[in-house]
Order: sequence, then structure tokens, then C-alpha cells
Amino acid sequence: MASTYNEKGTPSSATLSVRALHKSFGVLPVLKGIDLHVQRSEMVFVLGPSGSGKSTMLRCCNLLEEPDSGAILIEGDKLTGPGVDLNKMRQRIGMVFQSFNLYPHLSALGNVTLALRRVLKMPREQAESEAIAALTKVGLSNRAGHFPSQLSGGQQQRVAIARALALKPTVMLFDEPTSALDPELVGDVLDVMRDVKEQGMTMLVVSHEMKFARDAADRVVFMDGGVIVEQGPPEQIFGAPTQERTRTFLSRFHG
Repeated sequence: MASTYNEKGTPSSATLSVRALHKSFGVLPVLKGIDLHVQRSEMVFVLGPSGSGKSTMLRCCNLLEEPDSGAILIEGDKLTGPGVDLNKMRQRIGMVFQSFNLYPHLSALGNVTLALRRVLKMPREQAESEAIAALTKVGLSNRAGHFPSQLSGGQQQRVAIARALALKPTVMLFDEPTSALDPELVGDVLDVMRDVKEQGMTMLVVSHEMKFARDAADRVVFMDGGVIVEQGPPEQIFGAPTQERTRTFLSRFHG
């Protein structure tokens, strides 16, 4: 179905819009004019070889990397440009990284509560109640008092997801969320991501989890060389890709 567009040229229903995004590191162009629109409650999966610009695009979406040009919009509000309250905008964008980035001296509850108290200025009792609710969503309410060293890698990543969810973001960004995990721990994290999607969260995911992309994504985007080569429903991208670069990339995972 074709998207409807408003006068700014952005799909009117898009929760996250990336428009004409360019980013170079020194003389190396990494993103060469990315246009991507993620609709409300959509899970968009971004695939591509290392160095294709996937993670850089994701990091530009919450200005961990400053774009050279282009625009990022959340529900039509510009994240880029002068006069933007960046901290307030970032509250609307949850980010889950490859490394869990938990504070080792804080319990699971403490890690989630800290974000609520620092960012949203919640009183302790309310923050702890919200944190327990977030940990319950990822199946870890019974580990609230455990420290990161007492948790498996998969449990630590689920705490990181709970920390992001607790802030009630508009969109969640996942940057290779399972790549640091032992294979037997990956499934629990993917199950949580599936649950988050089913609860209506808008999600942009960079990952090499092909089966999960095929099963759970609403749309798959293939990037290579700093551009979007093609995108479409999982069955089209995995079953009948139109571009040679996509076919070559996917063939490595089929045999």
C-alpha cells in the first residue's frame, strides 16, 4: 500500500523518519543519502555486510553520531537542527546496544531505576514501581536484586531492554542486540523483542539474526555501501530479492 505524504514530504503516519541522511568519517563517506520511514508499531529489520553503514545510521537516529546533512524526525518533530531540546527528544528514543552498558555496582532494579530518576526525575518509590513493571515485561522481576555479575549475558541484555522500555519511548532502536551473546542465550532476548513488538512498540533493528528477521519483521531493509539497496516484506527480500547485491549477501547464509 502506498504511503500518504504530508507537505514536508514525510509519510504522514511515520513514527521515525530518516531523510536524505549523509555521514562521513574524515574522507570516507559512510551514509550516502538514506531515506527510511518507520510506521507506528512496525518492526523494520536492517541487514547488510559489515561496513555498510547500518549501525552508523542507527546512531544518527538519536544523535550519538552527528549527521553531516539530512534530518531525523520523531512523529514529525525534528531531532536535528538548532533549538532542539536533545535530552527531551532522546527520551522518545530507546536504544539497546551490542554491549549491555549496565552499571556493575547497581542491581538490575538499580540500573532501571537510575534512568527513571535521572532522566524523568521520578521519586524513588514511583521509579522502583515502574522499574519492576519493566523488568516483569522482560521476565526478570525475580532477578531485580541481582547484580550484572550474577546474571547471564542474555539476562543482562534483557535488563538493558527493560531500562529502555521503562522510559516509555516512542521508538526503540536495537544495534546488534544478540551479537555479544552465547548462542544458547540468544533465543530469550529475541523472545523479549517479539513481545515488545506485540505490545505495539515501533522498532528499528540492526542484526544478523536472519531467521528472526524472516519470522518477526514487518519489513526488511538491505543496506550496502552506505545506501539502501532494496527493501520489502521479509518473504520478498528472502524469497525473491530483486538486486544482485542482496542475493549475494543472503546466499552466504543459505549454504
